[in-house]
Amino acid sequence: MFFVASKVIFFCVQPSSIAFLSLLLGGLFMRRSPRWARRFLGVGFGIILLFGFLPGGNILVLPLEERFATHVPSVPQGTVSGIILLGGFEDISITRARGGLALNEAAERLTEALRLARELPDARVIFTGGSGSLFGHGGVADAVRDFFIDAGIAPNRILIESDARNTYENAVLTKRLLHPEPGTRWILVTSAYHMPRSVGVFREAGYDVIPFPVDFRTRGSQDAWRPFDSIAAGLQRTDLAVKEWMGLLAYWVTGRSSALFPSASEKS
Repeated sequence: MFFVASKVIFFCVQPSSIAFLSLLLGGLFMRRSPRWARRFLGVGFGIILLFGFLPGGNILVLPLEERFATHVPSVPQGTVSGIILLGGFEDISITRARGGLALNEAAERLTEALRLARELPDARVIFTGGSGSLFGHGGVADAVRDFFIDAGIAPNRILIESDARNTYENAVLTKRLLHPEPGTRWILVTSAYHMPRSVGVFREAGYDVIPFPVDFRTRGSQDAWRPFDSIAAGLQRTDLAVKEWMGLLAYWVTGRSSALFPSASEKS
């Protein structure tokens, strides 16, 4: 129920949806109520201006990406039990239709996890991810496993969890698979903007995680002043950021995260 509700609610309240709905209502009210039409159109065009062209989306993403940015890019020292790679880099529909392993803009999750696996030959490699779509038909975990094997990772090092639909299920289902013992350390690989929520959930599940953020979408504070090249890119960045901020709040309120905005100094 939480999974379905979260998908439906976010679809309705994401900034791009609000902008579209506002412009639609503005057009419909143009003759019946010009005052309300102007209000709706103002909201719609305001969102497009602030977040489609101006760098509002970057301003929202930057605090998320900077939260654990100091952990990049060195390989952690000491004993590491495993490398936990969160899904989200796979283009599931293309992979199913074309074969192989099709990747999206978050592909760095996979390439950096592979690099870590080679640097830490004694660590297990755990992939966790199913389909996060309401209309999905499962993930492509087998294709991810085949990729690692083809890249030279021994099959006995690879563990696959293929049912998780969101970050909470990533943590819970991998815990059932791994049974992490106290004192063991696990590298957590996911996109930088997604790392605060991921760390909070995995800490709440009992993991001692080492954040390894990748797939940065901003260069740093200078992007708080850089307009977007296209309205679609700006709105997409904004939707991404709003989803994470809403997820942080929802996971904390429901007791699924160890903190509202997890940090590097927080203890597992």
